Amino acid sequence: MKSVGIIGGSGYTGGELIRLILHHPAMELDFVYSTTRAGKPLHSAHLDLLGQTSLNFTGTVNPDVAVLFLCLGHGKSREFLNANSFSKETLIVDLGNDFRLEGENQFLDKTFVYGLPELQKTAIENANAIANPGCFATAIQLALLPLAQNQLLKTAVHINATTGSTGAGVGLSPTSHFSWRNNNLSWYKPFTHQHLGEIHRTLNQMESAADLFFLPQRGNFTRGIFATAYTTFNDSLETAQKLYEDFYNNHPFTHISTVPLDLKSVTGTNHCFIHLHLHENTLLITSCIDNLIKGASGQAIQNTNLIMGWEETLGLQLKATAF
Repeated sequence: MKSVGIIGGSGYTGGELIRLILHHPAMELDFVYSTTRAGKPLHSAHLDLLGQTSLNFTGTVNPDVAVLFLCLGHGKSREFLNANSFSKETLIVDLGNDFRLEGENQFLDKTFVYGLPELQKTAIENANAIANPGCFATAIQLALLPLAQNQLLKTAVHINATTGSTGAGVGLSPTSHFSWRNNNLSWYKPFTHQHLGEIHRTLNQMESAADLFFLPQRGNFTRGIFATAYTTFNDSLETAQKLYEDFYNNHPFTHISTVPLDLKSVTGTNHCFIHLHLHENTLLITSCIDNLIKGASGQAIQNTNLIMGWEETLGLQLKATAF
């Protein structure tokens, strides 16, 4: 059993990570650090954990844990690591955006490897620190990777992706309040979303410089991302289908569907489902993920499994809420 610490466990991502670790057969939760809830039981923030664990939030850390997950606000992970020391053997998995970009992935003796398993599984297996991808970035990259690898992103890619309210975090804001969000739809950060940086980094790594036009939307549901992307494709649907099936053949969490997708087929799981539709010479790619699992905590566990030499799917055989 590997001991695990979580920094920032009172939010949606931290709560999902706690649930996964408590049921993971090779991990043992050592501590959950919180500056606002120290001394209070974990179920004070996550009522569903009542009876699942007797652990309390703590204001201190164990510097010798085997794995440390950082579930802090964007820009806070580097600050925390500067103020707290951990063993050189501690695997650090950052779920924020502090270490995702080239030139920002170094901290002391650790080089943070970008943790998208479908892109660079071998590099992850040999890493001692992981920069977990963003949720939008995960859904969009998985939609585009097979085309990028085959140098088929020749023209602009137009992307529309709608996320649930949990993507905005547990803190209230005018656009996450129930009265505003319910029965409503809106876009935000058009063409400038922060996840574009890591997507461009991946495409540049694959020698693809296609222009991306990304319009994020807020949906009136709680969890999941439904993303569509379309671009020029001068071949058959069967060819596209084979490209995607071949690319994801050895990746247990990404699957190609021959029928149109709905979001509930993946919510509650670590899966990404992809569907392809060809209209004349335009290929429409739809990808669906759970933003809190495949887009955050589940992918963090998946990366940890790979580094530890465990089965990639260990602790992640989760059931979708299909209806």
